[in-house]
Amino acid sequence: MDKQLAEEIYFEMVRGRAFEYAAKEHYMKGEISGFLHLDIGQEALSVAAMKAFGKGDVFSTYREHIMAMVRGISPNAVMAELFGKAEGVSEGKGGSMHLFDPSHYFYGGDAIVGGHIPNAVGCAYARKYQGEESGVMVVFGDGATNGGAFFESLNIASAQKLPLLFLCENNEYAIGTNITRVSPFKKQSKKAEPYMPTLEVDGMDAVAVHKVITDAKAYLEKGHGPIFIEAMTCRYEGHSMSDANAYRSAQEMAQCKARDPIEKMKHYLETVYEMDETVIAQIESQAQQEVDAAVAFASEAPEPAPEALYAHMFVEGGNHALS
Repeated sequence: MDKQLAEEIYFEMVRGRAFEYAAKEHYMKGEISGFLHLDIGQEALSVAAMKAFGKGDVFSTYREHIMAMVRGISPNAVMAELFGKAEGVSEGKGGSMHLFDPSHYFYGGDAIVGGHIPNAVGCAYARKYQGEESGVMVVFGDGATNGGAFFESLNIASAQKLPLLFLCENNEYAIGTNITRVSPFKKQSKKAEPYMPTLEVDGMDAVAVHKVITDAKAYLEKGHGPIFIEAMTCRYEGHSMSDANAYRSAQEMAQCKARDPIEKMKHYLETVYEMDETVIAQIESQAQQEVDAAVAFASEAPEPAPEALYAHMFVEGGNHALS
């Protein structure tokens, strides 16, 4: 990883955390409605995976704010969507859980746990049929690996040798239930081992995540078929804003935060590239300024027009729409 990429990743991680804290603040003020799932603590995975995958289609969970921004969707459009405004990436109709932008090959925010995994399989089949080498990445939580569609997706992807990267962000909690209470083992990659190669990475280490995703992307592009990566990570907040996170002890949370990904990346910049505090502070300041600007933009953006409620209900201009 060169210095420029390392700086970009650190900036995206810092901006992502600042964005999530701003979203939390404005949710508490009543300016953001609906569900809100924060990605605080998982920034290394969300940023480095997006950076490393590059060209290709990405399907994500509903904890996708940071991934969407790294993918190229502007903070203004993401924050405006959280505020339910017309300038939002989904025109204020999707909210936090549905940040969807085909122009960036980002199909984010399926509200059904694991519901997007079969969609990614279909997309990977289409890309293979079209002869494209870039492939598809699908990101999902550990809880999604208990669903039947997950196993069906593994089977089809393997049987058809599809260019699909399965990325499991294992924070050990499916909402508020520890994964060991609903699965016979903590490492969910065991479920994929009969189907495809599996790898494990420290999801709190951005450098490690970037390396393993880069290697996996090369594997896909060589036509070897699917691959499964499990990133062991930790979220600092509850499952959503309606979750008080009371099921985790103070000791567990202390151990979790001792692995802080932003501090780890900052240490990398200081030791590998001898970056001084002044430069790091400038990066952090720029990140905060972008988040502040996004909040201001969202606050001032117009509400959707009443007639917008009836738009996009049916396919418009589709070549294969039924007459």
